[in-house]
Amino acid sequence: MRIHALPNDVLDRARKLAGTDEHHELHDQSPGAPLRCCLRKAGPGEPVVLFRHTPAAGTGPYEELGPVFAHAEPCDGPATTAEFPEAFRHAPRTLRAYTAAGRIHDGEVAEPDVLTDRVTALLDDPDVAEVQVRSVSHGCFLFAITRD
Repeated sequence: MRIHALPNDVLDRARKLAGTDEHHELHDQSPGAPLRCCLRKAGPGEPVVLFRHTPAAGTGPYEELGPVFAHAEPCDGPATTAEFPEAFRHAPRTLRAYTAAGRIHDGEVAEPDVLTDRVTALLDDPDVAEVQVRSVSHGCFLFAITRD
C-alpha cells in the first residue's frame, strides 16, 4: 500500500492564504493537531494552518469538505509512505473505500490492532481505487491509501 499526505500544491496554497480569510486560519501553535502534511501530531510551539479541504476521492454527492491542519511552513513530509503513520495507528479509524469513479464502495471502523489488515482487505477488492482514513470521533479526513 502507499500512504498519501496532502499534495504539495494544496499545502502551498493553504500556506499562502494562511491568516488571510476565515477559511485559512493561522495558529501560533496547536499541540496534538493531526498534521496532513507530514502525518504526525503537531508539537508545542509549531505554527499550523487550519483550512478547508476536499479529498480527491468522492465526487458528486460523495464529495466532502472538511477541516484539516498542516504545518504553516513547509516540512519534510511523511517519514514513510509505505506504512500506516505511527501517530494515527493508536485509535480506531473510519476506513472508507472509494471506486475510481469517486463513489463510496465500502466502509468500516477498524480497531488499532487490525488497521493495516483491514486496509489491505479493502484494497484487495478490484473495485476499490482508494481508501480514506478518517477520525472516528469527528469524521475528519486524515490521509488516503492506494495500492503501491
